[in-house]
Amino acid sequence: MPSRPSRPSRAVLGLLPPALLFALITWQVAADGPLLRPDERLSRALVHPDRASELLADLGEVQIAVPVLLLVAGYTAWRGRTAGVARWWVPSLAALAVLATVPLIVVPLKLWTDRPGTPAVPPATGYYPSGHTATAAVAYGAAAMVLLPWLRSASARRLALATSALLVLGVSFGLVRRGYHWPLDVMASWCLCAVLLGALWLLLERERPERERSEDERPERERPQCERAARGRLRTAAGRPCQTGAPRPSTRTTRTSDPSASRPYRGARKPQDTP
Repeated sequence: MPSRPSRPSRAVLGLLPPALLFALITWQVAADGPLLRPDERLSRALVHPDRASELLADLGEVQIAVPVLLLVAGYTAWRGRTAGVARWWVPSLAALAVLATVPLIVVPLKLWTDRPGTPAVPPATGYYPSGHTATAAVAYGAAAMVLLPWLRSASARRLALATSALLVLGVSFGLVRRGYHWPLDVMASWCLCAVLLGALWLLLERERPERERSEDERPERERPQCERAARGRLRTAAGRPCQTGAPRPSTRTTRTSDPSASRPYRGARKPQDTP
């Protein structure tokens, strides 16, 4: 019977769809393929330059997105070093390295495809793929990924991911709405960043301590009772400590069959009078 693929193997396979879609869009742009016609029609329907779309697009500027990642990377590195985590510098350095690869990929593609801009911008070329979208997606996405292990509650982790996603979507919408980029330019950057952030996630999973991975993958029946209760499996009394080792000895008095064992002592019995 064939064995199931491991978790990293499944994650690597999950990177193939965005990589293939990115290659398809790039081929269509370079060859002036049929996908460009609906892309241009969609752009004409969406373009409406205004101040709000311009402000949203500015969130993808290097001067805004990169300092956010630098601050988060510095904070998480400090937390890891303070907590005595081995190789505490790896997550922050990996996030910055992924961000540094963005211009190394985007700039050559801009020169190669030489795609002109929309009618809303001055005549120029080199608009594919969207550098603002790629910068925002990697900077905000990597910041959320390295910050997640240091957030205690699930609601805080969900808030971090939601904030990152909303920032990327806001930048993407602003670029298309303002007419700075064609929709396919933005979509291609999404695909590219999905691959880059997926690779970063794989690295962070490898760097996660073995102890934490074993805790996550431990069978449910082997978890402490209060931990299972927190996961919605059991209900425990409020304030009851979690018992992880051997059970505590019982202090309850056991009842015996001898009725005199539970009688209080009343002194020596007097001899009964005889007739």
